[in-house]
Amino acid sequence: MSWGTELWDQFDNLEKHTQWGIDTLEKCIKFVKERTEIELSYAKQLRNLSKKYQPKKNSKEEEEYKYTSCKAFISTLNEMNDYAGQHEVISENMASQIIVDLARYVQELKQERKSNFHDGRKAQQHIETCWKQLESSKRRFERDCKEADRAQQYFEKMDADINVTKADVEKARQQAQIRHQMAEDSKADYSSILQKFNHEQHEYYHTHIPNIFQKIQEMEERRIVRIGESMKTYAEVDRQVIPIIGKCLDGIVKAAESIDQKNDSQLVIEAYKSGFEPPGDIEFEDYTQPMKRTVSDNSLSNSRGEGKPDLKFGGKSKGKLWPFIKKNKLSLKLGATPEDFSNLPPEQRRKKLQQKVDELSKEIQKEMDQRDAITKMKDVYLKNPQMGDPASLDHKLAEVSQNIEKLRLETQKFEAWLAEVEGRLPARSEQMRRQSGLYDSQNPPTVNNCAQDRESSPDGSYTEEQSQESEVKVLATDFDDEFDDEEPLPAIGTCKALYTFEGQNEGTISVVEGETLYVIEEDKGDGWTRIRRNEDEEGYVPTSYVEVCLDKNAKGAKTYI
Repeated sequence: MSWGTELWDQFDNLEKHTQWGIDTLEKCIKFVKERTEIELSYAKQLRNLSKKYQPKKNSKEEEEYKYTSCKAFISTLNEMNDYAGQHEVISENMASQIIVDLARYVQELKQERKSNFHDGRKAQQHIETCWKQLESSKRRFERDCKEADRAQQYFEKMDADINVTKADVEKARQQAQIRHQMAEDSKADYSSILQKFNHEQHEYYHTHIPNIFQKIQEMEERRIVRIGESMKTYAEVDRQVIPIIGKCLDGIVKAAESIDQKNDSQLVIEAYKSGFEPPGDIEFEDYTQPMKRTVSDNSLSNSRGEGKPDLKFGGKSKGKLWPFIKKNKLSLKLGATPEDFSNLPPEQRRKKLQQKVDELSKEIQKEMDQRDAITKMKDVYLKNPQMGDPASLDHKLAEVSQNIEKLRLETQKFEAWLAEVEGRLPARSEQMRRQSGLYDSQNPPTVNNCAQDRESSPDGSYTEEQSQESEVKVLATDFDDEFDDEEPLPAIGTCKALYTFEGQNEGTISVVEGETLYVIEEDKGDGWTRIRRNEDEEGYVPTSYVEVCLDKNAKGAKTYI
């Protein structure tokens, strides 16, 4: 099977077919190139996706990733990042092993094809030239034969005519001989050219064209083989990364299997445990005795210092706020956290104090390492004065020692608070006085034998009063007017939520961005606005989270001190 023998007369079709083969090869290159671009784009999108869901440093979100389920999610993100890297490897290997190689081969193929068909056209032009020479000699031979025949007939006619002179007859005879000789010469020339053409034609169809077409056939077969090899390489590039991709997927499965729901539940307890004891039973108060009620009313009207038991857990109608919210606006302000974390529940306070002690210990160790380094440097200066003045380090050494002493005093202070929380030391009277002073500045004197009163604010802070009784009572008679079953406060305007706010603490209310609500108490300078969604839902939101539009004609807005 050879193109030279089977397709000896299909020069033009072979030229078209080989051009189609080159176009097909270039189409394969374009396909692989677009595949590499897709792989790079996919890898980039995977990396961006993994980066998008990574926890931000020094944020609340980062603290949440202590749970095993969140750690597994982080491991999944990291594995997906490695997974994206393998798609980048696919793109790089396809570009280097297929695209570059095939592009170079296409250029070589075009050059070889051009050379082969140039030789074919040259052979065609040569055989066409030989054919033209043969045709020319053949026509000349034919013409000379006809001329010789006419000259012979004219001579015979002249020779038979008695009226013609002998000289004319001789002239006609000579002319006939000349024409006959010319015909013989043309015949010999035609015969020679014919033999030469037949030889050239034989060489053309049995040697030159078969050789050229054989080269073209071999060139085309190499192109086909190269396409097959490129397809194998295309598959192998993918196959090479399968083990690594499998490891990435195994890592995701391993991370999923490492999730421990019991451990996560324990972490939730450690994160939110307050350390308070559940409230005890509320004593029954008998209001059926007129004398007792009259005495209570008189005492309340005459003295604000005695207080009145007014609010109990579960004793208020739906929609009422925790009474201490309105009076203790100080705890709502940002940056008002006490140094000893006394605003936190006992368990959370203990954790914060322990964390602070650990941080101070690390700072002390760092300063001590620095002091040791300065001391060693000073010893070197003492032994080798040419290296430096030992006295120049005294100031730095004294400064570091002072820092260590300050940190130690600070550590002792926090350790004392920690010991107090853990019950190793009695509660300090100064702390009690400070807390009492805070209550006195915000509320009237409380009744005796109160239960463990706690104030809650939108930022989740507490203010504790040490007591062993379980009953919760109101601290001031002012709460009677504000928290008995009075009519809801009238709306003094509307507001639109600029941002979403999650009201997770007592006295706050959650709002969604774009939501419109009623304003029932404007900001009094503490950064909080009281709003209402409906008759049963009202609470405080940060003023900066809403756009307030007050009704100038509204009346009945209450002012709280």
